[in-house]
Amino acid sequence: MTSYGSSSAASSGSRTNGLAIASLCCGIIGLFLLNIVLGPLAIVFGVIARRQASVKNGGGMATAGIVLGVIDVVLWLVLLAVAASNGGMSWYVGG
Repeated sequence: MTSYGSSSAASSGSRTNGLAIASLCCGIIGLFLLNIVLGPLAIVFGVIARRQASVKNGGGMATAGIVLGVIDVVLWLVLLAVAASNGGMSWYVGG
């Protein structure tokens, strides 16, 4: 009789690198929210995960996180340039 959770696939040690997952998540969320914060985090997590890719799986996710992090930073720079060309941002609260 076998017990739950003792399958050979779960104990084979083929877990994905957590930093690769964090890099990918930061890169995806950074496309929509807080791209100046999450973009560099995605790049840093991705680089560390790529260095650990020989030990753990997740090299592709780490690479995708790095690419998305770079896109996040570029997107922030483009938005900053657009805001500067329109005379800056105003914090007018109507009344």
